[in-house]
Amino acid sequence: MKLQQLRYLAEVARRELSVSAAADALHTSQPGVSRQIKDLEDELGVEIFVRHGKRLTAVTEPGRAVLAIAERILAEAANLKRAGEEFAHGKLGSLIIATTHTQARYALPKAVAAFKRSYPDVQLVIHQGNPTQICEMVLQGEADFAIATEQIAEVAGLVSLPCYRWNRCVVVPAGHPLARVKPLTLEAVARYPVVTYDFAFANRSLVEKAFEQRGLAPKVVLTALDADVIKTYVELGLGVGIMASMAFDAKRDRGLKALDASHLFESSTTRLGIKRGAYLRRYAYDFIESFVPHLPRSIVEPAVTGAEGSRYEL
Repeated sequence: MKLQQLRYLAEVARRELSVSAAADALHTSQPGVSRQIKDLEDELGVEIFVRHGKRLTAVTEPGRAVLAIAERILAEAANLKRAGEEFAHGKLGSLIIATTHTQARYALPKAVAAFKRSYPDVQLVIHQGNPTQICEMVLQGEADFAIATEQIAEVAGLVSLPCYRWNRCVVVPAGHPLARVKPLTLEAVARYPVVTYDFAFANRSLVEKAFEQRGLAPKVVLTALDADVIKTYVELGLGVGIMASMAFDAKRDRGLKALDASHLFESSTTRLGIKRGAYLRRYAYDFIESFVPHLPRSIVEPAVTGAEGSRYEL
């Protein structure tokens, strides 16, 4: 049994049983992948996949057990490699963070700057995506951890730790009638077309919930993946924006006005998501603590390595 066989097996399962897609992802040949999987089946004495001709159509019952074990072995092999790198090259390596545009643009810059001062030789990479995409990056070992809002807490296989709470503002062009509504109400907001976050962002559900509870159905005319796009279309007069308060900068967004909406919507919590059982290098823990001082290594490491994950909450 070889690690390479387990990698091939896991990749085929990940690619919805497409051997050709797995071969492309692994930069090898389709016959090579098929042969290695068949050799593994012969060694174990069980069929891992159901076949219809040359096509794989399903995972067998013993195959599900084999896949689960293979994933654990591959995860531990990756941890072993990181542990070796930690002790051989303490301040060399890479840190890959998966996050949303709003976090990358407005929440992370100070922590990134501090990290580069402390670890100038560590390559820092930030991958952006929606919450589903960035969680998948962490689960597949393509990122060390994810930073996003509520959805992280719902993903099996990730340990979720709370970073901070935030709320929303309603953004309007300077001189807009809504700016004169005191206090701001959902009924007043619902009179205008709305520009807000895409459905891929779980925290949008809190906005919809607030309107639904008041029997309101605002007309959403555009959805976007980041707050900068929302502000752009508000400036163009397409509608009023509902977005994270942290994404509004009065100095930069001079043609706009942010109206406090914290009394209209439930607050959201930005969370840190780490694959359960992952080995993080020291500089990863240092970055996390720089970004979230109440999450030192003494809290994060037991949460990640423990069988039940973390129950720590703000």
